[in-house]
Amino acid sequence: MTGAKEPLMHIVKRDGVSLGRAMLVRLVALVFALLVCAAIIFGLTGMNPLNVYAGIWDGAVGTNRRMWVTFRDAAILLCVGFAVLPAFRMRFWNVGAEGQVLVGAMASAAIMIYGKNMPSWAMYALCPVAGVAAGLIWGVIPAFFKAHWNTNETLFTLMLNYIAMQLVSFAIVFWENPRGSNHVGLINSQGKEGWLPSIGTNSYLLPILIVLALMVGLYVYMQFSKQGYEIAVVGESQNTARYAGIRLSKVFIRTMAISGAICGLAGFIAVAGASHTISTSTAGGRGFTAIIVAWLAQFNTFVMVLISFLLVFLQKGAIQIASQFKLNDFASNVITGIILFCIIGSEFFIQYKLIFRGRKEAHHS
Repeated sequence: MTGAKEPLMHIVKRDGVSLGRAMLVRLVALVFALLVCAAIIFGLTGMNPLNVYAGIWDGAVGTNRRMWVTFRDAAILLCVGFAVLPAFRMRFWNVGAEGQVLVGAMASAAIMIYGKNMPSWAMYALCPVAGVAAGLIWGVIPAFFKAHWNTNETLFTLMLNYIAMQLVSFAIVFWENPRGSNHVGLINSQGKEGWLPSIGTNSYLLPILIVLALMVGLYVYMQFSKQGYEIAVVGESQNTARYAGIRLSKVFIRTMAISGAICGLAGFIAVAGASHTISTSTAGGRGFTAIIVAWLAQFNTFVMVLISFLLVFLQKGAIQIASQFKLNDFASNVITGIILFCIIGSEFFIQYKLIFRGRKEAHHS
């Protein structure tokens, strides 16, 4: 009896890939995506793809103001990415960043609205504190239930997103301006009480600096602190963590407190440093996009900077070409989707390799 036929190829996990090679694979995937998009653009519209790509560039960084808006929005997305990083590192699947950002934004907006007559120093102190505290509480709730009753954190945090949206909708009823508009409008637009101050004439720089300072602090915390080590151990194996004497409940609650607090900070920045208003779309889907940022960067805080900028760059560019070339939002989203699909797909070739039949190569399964 003959043996079973050897399969055409084997999929084998790589032992390790250098950061440089991983970035090269992602760059090749990006170039491939641009070529595919060029073919689709030409086939569907007959337009020169280079003109469309020039429109993407113009929409993202074509003017000084657009460039700073892109940097600022990338910083806010990056902040939310930093929020999910510690939780994901310990394999606590926090998909509730959207809601944590919203409650942080709502708390900051409440201080700006009800405390506009307080001294400026008190306003600037209380707004971020309120946002961080609200996000922290919203993050601790699912961690507490996970620690004590082993609830499913994915479902729990996901449902809290919808509760947060309803809370914001409820608050807007009291804050709508004018009454009956279901819209808050700019908060304190006359005196700008609570708005993040400009640095010189630049009103976009301070949020960016805040997030960059957070990046350094989070990197030091995750890499060099005892608590960061405990997060890594819990993520590797909960049984090993128990054997080492680590209290899982304590790590869950503490880490989600940090995650929620950072989301609350992002909500504060979104209200006080960007939109200067509050709505159910203040988070803008960043809570879910941040998951892509963290995973694509393989939880590397510095690579997350590049991923965040790329995603916001594509978003701003897609808006521009939709208006400039009379393309609807679906067409521009298709371009963005193809690029993201190729970049995400490149992770397969970073983590695994294909060994074809007849290739004499030693490998470990």
